[in-house]
Amino acid sequence: MAAPRSLVVESGGWLLDEDEEKNAESPSEKKLKAEKFPLSPWEFAAAMGVFLVFSTGLLCIYLTMPAAEYEMLRLPRTLADLRLLKDHLATYAQVYPAKFILGYCSTYIFMQTFMIPGTIFMSLLAGALFGVARGLFLVVFNATAGASSCYFLSKLIGRPIINWLWPEKLRYFQAEIAKRREKLLNYMLFLRVTPTLPNLFINLASPIVDIPFHIFFLATVIGLIPASYITVRAGLALGDLRSVKDLYDFKTLAILFLIGSVLLFPTLLKRKRGTVQDLILLRLKYK
Repeated sequence: MAAPRSLVVESGGWLLDEDEEKNAESPSEKKLKAEKFPLSPWEFAAAMGVFLVFSTGLLCIYLTMPAAEYEMLRLPRTLADLRLLKDHLATYAQVYPAKFILGYCSTYIFMQTFMIPGTIFMSLLAGALFGVARGLFLVVFNATAGASSCYFLSKLIGRPIINWLWPEKLRYFQAEIAKRREKLLNYMLFLRVTPTLPNLFINLASPIVDIPFHIFFLATVIGLIPASYITVRAGLALGDLRSVKDLYDFKTLAILFLIGSVLLFPTLLKRKRGTVQDLILLRLKYK
């Protein structure tokens, strides 16, 4: 399966560029998005309640941290912003390592839970401040925790949102999952490693199509490692990085698809065996 033409990595997973997403929308999807807001009052209240709880917890963590130049503590939106933030936080992270990691993790998980763009910069920051080994552990841990929170949030209120945003993509995903129930972990690993489906969509749609949480969790923990390693390692040379898109050239994408294909092979082999067995039985039946 060919990779999308333009990709952005989020939390070790994948998202299409905004322009690509617009181009990929079908007329029916555009019509659905023009309709009324999908959440009922109860669902909207539940979503706001969860958001308020997470926001309050994040605020309490920041209020207990040592004083800092808070005007510098804003989410980076460009590599230039990230370089300034890294320079500002380098000393802070050395003086208060435990409290800094707590603040970093809570911010990352909050962003991942509520699908706030920018976790790619948080992953680069982990590599720049902590090195490859510790940075990779932090990114995979936070991305998995945030994806898990998003999974349960979607289980609560996600169905109308998914049906509103991506109805055709959801039907395709549901059909693919139904065909691969016996080797579901392999297929989910393939999706996590490769840019076949956006990471955001996988997090939201998984509980809707009845993917068990333990399968989702294992696929996320293992499948995020390759892309996260590339991103964290790039954070070591943050000053030389010109664009986020430079992280994933054709060679890198080819390697990731090769890894994903190896993970998907047991599923394809199972389907091939099943087809051969069906043909043999059919031949014996009508012999």
